[in-house]
Parts: sequence; C-alpha cells; structure tokens
Amino acid sequence: MNFLSTFVTFESLHEVRRLCHWGPIIALSVITICSTMAILDSIIWYWPLNTTGGSINFIMLINWTVLILYNYFNAMFVGPGYITLGWKPENQEDTQYLQYCKVCQGYKAPRSHHCRKCNRCVMKMDHHCPWINNCCGHLNHAYFTSFLLLAPMGCSHAAIIFIMTMYTQLYERISFGTVKIDMSPVRQFSPLMPFSVPAFAATLFALGLALGTTIAVGMLFFIQMKVILRNKTSIESWIEEKAKDRIQHYQTGEEFIFPYDLGSRWLNFKQVFTWSGMPKGDGIEWPVYPKCHQHTLTIEQLKQKADKQVRSQVQYRAVENYNGACCPLSKGLQTFFRTPCTEEPRIPLSKGDTILATRGTKWWMYGDKVLSEEQMTAGERVRGWFPRRCVEKCHYDTAVSDSAGDKKVN
Repeated sequence: MNFLSTFVTFESLHEVRRLCHWGPIIALSVITICSTMAILDSIIWYWPLNTTGGSINFIMLINWTVLILYNYFNAMFVGPGYITLGWKPENQEDTQYLQYCKVCQGYKAPRSHHCRKCNRCVMKMDHHCPWINNCCGHLNHAYFTSFLLLAPMGCSHAAIIFIMTMYTQLYERISFGTVKIDMSPVRQFSPLMPFSVPAFAATLFALGLALGTTIAVGMLFFIQMKVILRNKTSIESWIEEKAKDRIQHYQTGEEFIFPYDLGSRWLNFKQVFTWSGMPKGDGIEWPVYPKCHQHTLTIEQLKQKADKQVRSQVQYRAVENYNGACCPLSKGLQTFFRTPCTEEPRIPLSKGDTILATRGTKWWMYGDKVLSEEQMTAGERVRGWFPRRCVEKCHYDTAVSDSAGDKKVN
C-alpha cells in the first residue's frame, strides 16, 4: 500500500482528468486500433510467432507501442512547466521590459506566454495541443517531438503489416476475368483462422488510420524540428515575422536579431534534447546570441503590443444577434462550413454590441467585445470568434479603442 501511495498522489489523480477530452480519446483510440490490429494480423494471418521473423516483428510492434505511449503520456502529464503565480524578476528594474499578466498576477518571464486553456503562464510556450490536452513548452517539448517522430514510424510499420496481410490472404480471390493471379509463393503457412469479411474491413480501416496518421503527424514533426533547430517556438517564429513587418512599415532602420538562436543547429538541438530527457535551463533565463540580452525579445513584444493597439484593431458594431454556436446554420452555409478549426471560443453578440476585431477570415472574425467600466474594472474579458455577417464596420473611435487597450490582459 505504501508503494502505491508513492506514485498515486492527489496531483496525479487530478491530472488524470486530462484524458477526459476529445483529443486524447481520439489519439489513444488510433494508437490502440493500429497496434492491436497490427499484432493480430501478424500473429494470425501474416507472420506467426513460431518463426524467427515473426517473433522479431512482434517485438518491434510492442516496442513501437510502448515508446509511443511513453512519450505521449510524458508530454501530457509532465506538462510544459508554468511560471510561478505572482512571479517578479530579481532585479526590479527589469519589470519595465516585461509584460504583466493580470490573470496570474505577475510578470511574464522571457519566452513565456499565457495560455487561456491552461489558465497559466507557460514556460517557453510553443502551442496548446488538443491531442495531449496540454501545452507544449519547456519541459515537455522533447517528449512531444519524440512522439511526433515515433508515431509515424510505428504507423508505417503497421501499414506494411496491413497491406501484406490483405495481399497474402486475398490472392485466391483476386482475378481479372478469366486471368488468375498466382500469388501462391507468397503464402507459406496456413492461417489460424479464415480471413473473413469483418477481418478485412477492420484491417482496411486500420490501414486508413495508419496512413493518415503517418502523413499528418509526420508533417507536424518536420514543422517542430524546423523551429527546434533554430531554437524557436511557433509563437516566436510569428513574433519574429511581425518584428520584420513592424520595422518595414515604420522604416525605423532597426535590426532585429532573434536572441535565442545560438548560431549552430547542433547547439540549438541540445537545448531541447538531452540524455536525461529534461531540457537545459530553468525556464526563466536562457542562453542568448552574443549581440542580444535576456530581454531582447520581450522589448520587441512590448513594441508590437503598442503597434497593435494603433493599427490592428478595427471597430465593428453588431447588426445581427448571434448565440455563440460553433457552426451556426442560420448564418448561411458558407459560415457553417467555414467555421474556424480551433478551440478558441465563440462570443455571443446582441444588436448594438461593439467589438474590436484584430483578425479574421472571409466568413469569420476574431476580436474583443467592448465592455462596461464595471466589467473592465473587475478584469473581465470577452474575446473570441463571431460570424462576419453579424457585424458592420463603423467609424474608428479613439476613446473606445484606448479604453479597450487599457483593459487587455497580457
């Protein structure tokens, strides 16, 4: 009993709730289906355990499953690491270079960002991943990326098993008119049971899942490795792009150098992947490029924030009611089918509401609803997506914009 209490704590039981989300449910279902079908197809119809090759193949399938689940659960439960609530830098003068988070009641450390889903400031936040129902950040970046590598490799192995199983078991039934395709040399043993229609359907379904996972997750792996080898996160890549846009727009003549790229892909790689499995650093201070310092990026973020309040927010007024539905059929088929594929919230609108839009698509827009003085004082914020057809652009009101800018949660 004492042994179990060492591992089963209140915090770990609390974290188990992360599994109760559509992302982990789908991800674990795909892993279970592909692994189970690959093992069954191998043992029963393709490569039995009484052969050397079959035994090696079976061990490899088990190893893929164990490694994939190990990195997946570590990415989920180890988490990205969070900035301490109410955090302040040791040097009080450094606060002028940092953004303040009203939710966490503290300053944002360099490279950290506030996640609305986790409701915390996350160390070196890359993104919030619905598939692990957690953020990808400082502590779990290596586990997450390893999962993105191992999942396509394991699914590729499983896909080969599925294809060869159907190939070997259906050769007697494949013919083109009077021409029979002889595949008898491929078949070297009698299967444990007939390859029935349900078995074929299950194998074909698992093959679709394996191929889809290989392509989709493989692309995510290359995206992650691209930013890791430059010692960036997806958010920081976007910040760097906006920095170049800001400098070009205002013709300031500045030179922005991304501070965390150490100039060597190998050095950047070692910042995330280590033999211990834990990344280098404490999540607060970071090694930087010689021409930069700890607050090079945070200063640029402050400049972009000020610039955003000047030229990015456009004021709109609601002309139709909207109940906040994810896919509102009443707002037109295009709005229904072009709904943003994101977990970001939708905001209900009533006629006359004022919204400050910051971005959008042809059919949807994203922004902040302008609230009353009492709501802003209480720190409330209503932000999310809404159908473009529900609003119309109105004259820019500087006073409203300034008040909305003051209420923003950083």
